[in-house]
Amino acid sequence: MAMSSILNTDDIKKALDAFAVADSFDHKKFFELVGLKSKSADDVKKVFTVLDADNSGFIEEEELKFVLKGFAKDGRDLTDKETKAFLKAADKDGDGKIGFFQFFALNFRVKHTTKI
Repeated sequence: MAMSSILNTDDIKKALDAFAVADSFDHKKFFELVGLKSKSADDVKKVFTVLDADNSGFIEEEELKFVLKGFAKDGRDLTDKETKAFLKAADKDGDGKIGFFQFFALNFRVKHTTKI
């Protein structure tokens, strides 16, 4: 599934352009610019599924490096610093990976135990 089937292509481009420079990535601002915050839980789940490249049910650190490429093939790789900051922000249980509820909470400020 392509992100463009879930999110507006212009919003994706605008968000990628805003963080084109290394070490500029801010996940909160990115998800806001890309329009994810206005999407349904089902759409957020679809986005999560695209970013979970290995279909493990989690977004691991290695997958986070390529998160922008999940939105568009010409997205840049995150730097190690950006990747670690993103993981730290979302990985509330410290297991080194981001589950769907952690991803959802990152975008909607709810506890990851919330049922959807």
